[in-house]
Amino acid sequence: MSSAMALRLDEQTRRRLARLAARRGTTRSALVREAITALVEKEERQAALRPHDIVKDVVGSVHGGDPDRSTDVGRKVRRMLSGRRSRR
Repeated sequence: MSSAMALRLDEQTRRRLARLAARRGTTRSALVREAITALVEKEERQAALRPHDIVKDVVGSVHGGDPDRSTDVGRKVRRMLSGRRSRR
């Protein structure tokens, strides 16, 4: 079952929508429904993504660097900060 919904558009957008509807041989309402459906589907797909899904194409693409970078981070930071203090 469908229900009505009011939508306010500025005049330029309304004219552009009318021209597009005429080119496609459809109604303005059909175009608005299509656009809303596409937006909602896109947002739902993005919300369903896990952080890994977003970066999986670049994971493992960088080689080199310090392999122990995340080991003993607290000790490394303390050493770095104490070095900065002693230079003042």
